[in-house]
Amino acid sequence: MTAFTVQPGTVDEVLAWLSAGRITSAEAFAQFRRLEEARAALSPAAGKASGTQAPAKDAAAERERQLSAVMAELDGLIGLAPVKELVREIAAFVEIQRRRAAEQLCTEPMALHMIFKGNPGTGKTTVARLIGRMFCALGVLPRGHLVECERADLVGEYIGHTAQRTREHIRKALGGVLFIDEAYSLARGGEKDFGKEAIDTLVKAMEDHKDQLIVILAGYRDEMDYFLMANPGLRSRFPIHVDFPDYSPEELFQIAQRMCQERQYRLSPSAALRLKRLLAEGAAATPYAGNARFVRNVIERAVRRQAVRLVRRRQVSRDDLVTLEAADVTEAAYG
Repeated sequence: MTAFTVQPGTVDEVLAWLSAGRITSAEAFAQFRRLEEARAALSPAAGKASGTQAPAKDAAAERERQLSAVMAELDGLIGLAPVKELVREIAAFVEIQRRRAAEQLCTEPMALHMIFKGNPGTGKTTVARLIGRMFCALGVLPRGHLVECERADLVGEYIGHTAQRTREHIRKALGGVLFIDEAYSLARGGEKDFGKEAIDTLVKAMEDHKDQLIVILAGYRDEMDYFLMANPGLRSRFPIHVDFPDYSPEELFQIAQRMCQERQYRLSPSAALRLKRLLAEGAAATPYAGNARFVRNVIERAVRRQAVRLVRRRQVSRDDLVTLEAADVTEAAYG
């Protein structure tokens, strides 16, 4: 977008331009900053006396604090190195575009809708929630909340019902992120399926609310690739593709340890060895052994097996209550 030749002269005009779609949220922020700086330049003493500069500085500091908190949470996630790198790249791009707009330089269009590809339990929903908060801190989204849905939430039973249900979820997501899991299922029924109506409604909303909504479509890698091939118009609207790799056995073990710590349990040395071996062997051909969902199921079942083992005892120590043994893990995996 080119630099402004005619600029809004008041805050109300900026808001009117934003509502009419003439400027983006980032450009509106730049205009607010320009008006504030102009006001301070005309009356610096009055600006200091009224404290107009302090709120702006406080707001900027708060946004910086929120962004730092989001990035710290992202870095705290186990694995996902390529995902973290791409998220930081997106954050840097958005911030630099904001700074360029503030200097009235040409800016790139910020098409930030995304495709998340990967197996279940690889962190897609968690990262989507962090991205919403990140965009809020960067001033791209006013709220940054996450609305999660799937085909069953969007597709209705008769003509017009699907559009109504889809618009309702879009309304809930305005100001934040609409996350559609297993999005490829919307195209499974072909041209006559109501899923196509959901896609058409979604595409229109993405244009109508381009400064108030980020859409993330998620699903298995192969199915999402086929989905985009079947709907070529969608590919250009979702320029950011994020691949979520399966976790390695070492990463899965770290996830298991963290889950235990959060529940105030620990693995005995023999249980830790047993779990490492189980993960390395692919959990006896379990289909999705490389994701966190599998590990969560094993730990939760191990906790229940420990409870069955301990409830029969007349005396149980604190150490007994927090320790998961190898037998608990084995029974959890194969029981």
